[in-house]
Amino acid sequence: MSATAPAVPATKSVTPERIMQFAWGYIPTLMLEAAVRHRVFDVLDSGPKTLKETAAVTGASERGLRAVMNAMVGLDFLAKEGDRYALTPESSAFLVSTKPSFQGGILRHTSEQLIPKWLKLNEIVATGKPVAAVNQEGAGSEFFSEFVADIFPMSYPAAQALGAHLALGDAGAPVRVLDLAAGSGVWGIGVAQSSKRVTVTAVDWPEVLPITKKMVGRFGLSDRFSFVAGDLDAADFGKGHNVATLGHILHSEGETRSRSLLKKTFDALAPGGTIAIQEFLVNPDRTGPIVSLLFAGNMLVNTDHGDTYSFEEISAWLKEAGFTNPRLIDAPGPSPLILATRP
Repeated sequence: MSATAPAVPATKSVTPERIMQFAWGYIPTLMLEAAVRHRVFDVLDSGPKTLKETAAVTGASERGLRAVMNAMVGLDFLAKEGDRYALTPESSAFLVSTKPSFQGGILRHTSEQLIPKWLKLNEIVATGKPVAAVNQEGAGSEFFSEFVADIFPMSYPAAQALGAHLALGDAGAPVRVLDLAAGSGVWGIGVAQSSKRVTVTAVDWPEVLPITKKMVGRFGLSDRFSFVAGDLDAADFGKGHNVATLGHILHSEGETRSRSLLKKTFDALAPGGTIAIQEFLVNPDRTGPIVSLLFAGNMLVNTDHGDTYSFEEISAWLKEAGFTNPRLIDAPGPSPLILATRP
């Protein structure tokens, strides 16, 4: 009997295809922004239209819309049959600005607010310092006052999930919620909607709070909110809160400020109180998830000391501050929510 030679595994072909895709990777984002800014998805929400019809309603040029809309077809954000363009289920759900599920708000800031800073990345990598830090009051106030309302839909489902998880109900004593760096007020709004017992103290820079108040009013919750103007380092958080929310805040603060903030939040909670944190969590080895790794680059570009962190790191900081039982709960968003308890 002759021996059979082991099969040699086929060598996977290596091509430059991915590199070429990344070389042009900025184009889909900018074309998607152009489609949002020129209301392509809003206009098509009423039904399929030709290029000429879309141009007439939007006021944009046919030449410009042809390039953008055909690219949207290639990216599966639009469908095309004959000479008529239509929404896909994905664009209908998330790119029509009049719908609560709209996720295109952040795209409106891509070319004018986000990309210009990324163009300085080589310099930033060399120095380790941002060209302008948005986590500092001043420039940061201007940035976030324009930004926070548009990113409300990104966190609203998670805020609603937090409210459902807390299961506060409508019977019993008042529940005091501390919404830190409140921005659009999305976290306080989500929890307040879950229970009539909830009142919210929203803390943010004075330039941002008018946006917070406007969003709270839009949801009919103004009588259940109070507002504290100031930086997180200096603002008076008060005492005796039952819940504190930190939605996408630690990544811009950096480790030192985050650890101090968690201790200050601990002191503001009543015994038995809960802190809820949402972040772009990385795994302990920092090998994924890719969105969180890329977001760490966003913190490099936009903050003095910001970064993305693992659940293990944040858990250690929470315990250092005095919290017990750091835990994860599933919620819509880039990562699960982190909860911990003040004993």
